[in-house]
Order: sequence, then C-alpha cells, then structure tokens
Amino acid sequence: MKKVLIYSGGMDSTVLMYELKAQGHEVHALGIDYGQRHGKELGCAAGICNRLRVPFRIADLSGLRPLLAGSSQTDDSIPVPEGHYAAESMKATVVPNRNMIMLAMAAGYAMSIGAERVAYAAHAGDHAIYPDCRPEFADALDHAIGLADWRKVALERPFVHLAKAEIAALGYALNVPFGDTWSCYKGGSYHCGKCGTCVERREALGVQDPTKYSS
Repeated sequence: MKKVLIYSGGMDSTVLMYELKAQGHEVHALGIDYGQRHGKELGCAAGICNRLRVPFRIADLSGLRPLLAGSSQTDDSIPVPEGHYAAESMKATVVPNRNMIMLAMAAGYAMSIGAERVAYAAHAGDHAIYPDCRPEFADALDHAIGLADWRKVALERPFVHLAKAEIAALGYALNVPFGDTWSCYKGGSYHCGKCGTCVERREALGVQDPTKYSS
C-alpha cells in the first residue's frame, strides 16, 4: 500500500518509517518546514530517507513562522523550557494548530500521488501537552480528510496508544539508527539533554541510547 508519512527525522517517526517499510508498504516521506527553531531535524530526516531509498519531500511553510507565534519553537524570544515533558512549562512548546497544518499538507500530497493513507507518529505521551495529538482530534480529522476529495485518503496513527519506551523497544527490534535521529528542541550541535524532548528521549532509549548530549 502507498502511504505518506509525516516525517520529522525524530525517533518516533523514524521508528514508524522502519515499521512501514518492514511491512512492505511504499512509503513517501514528507517533512514540514514551518520555521521551527530545530530545523536541523529535517537534515537528519533527509539522510535517513536517502539511506532507506525512501522518497523525501519538504513542504516549505517557513513563511508561517510569524503567524504561529507564542511557541518556543517559532519565537526566538521565548526560551525552550527545560525539565520533564509532563511539566506545565512544556506547554510553551505547543505550536498553534501544527498537526492540522501538517496533516492537511500530507493529505493533499497523498491525494496528488495516489496514496491511500497518511501516517504520523503521535503517541500516548503527547496527549497531556499537545491537544492535536489526542485520539479525538485524529478521529475528527480522519473524518474530515475523508470528505475532502473524491480520492479516499485515511489517517493512520498506530502509536497513539503506545508509550515512548514501547516505541523505542520497537525501534531497537527494527535496528533503527537512533543516533542519526534528532529530537532536541534547541537545535544545537548536539542534543542539549535538558529540554523536555531530550529528557523523554533519554528515559525511553535507556542504557543503549547512542545519542550525543551536550550535558
């Protein structure tokens, strides 16, 4: 089956790409440049797709950056919060309506190339911080996408009930090169080791974690 994967180059979407490939699907990866502070992730995505010979396109939506203010990911005046992902401060990383924007782009791309599914790697740990990662949001958008065109495209989110550690375990089983993925919201030379996504990454990958952290 032909599928479009929203692909950031992070550990979750990379595990999903490896799983879809292992299942024999034809995967077309779509990166979204919305002016994010950690744009380095898209370079990592391109490298992994090149290795797997997965077609990779980037939707340049960087002009949306000033319209998505109020997030540490799109506004340099807002510092990236540090600490555990469950902390209230992590809401500063929420980009307004990001998943709807991404999924709408991916749905259009899927329709244009004749793909039957759009896949993304929202997981159970996202629900508390990111409203657009909740199953209710995905269900509603799946219905809307199904009405958007004569060509039926469905939304697929196989990790929505999985914890980050479960995704990591699946990735290890699939030989995912976690050291080549990017998670850090600060976008430096190395993962900072302190922002919420770095803390979560460390906990999930455990003692086998190949990531280079600056602290």
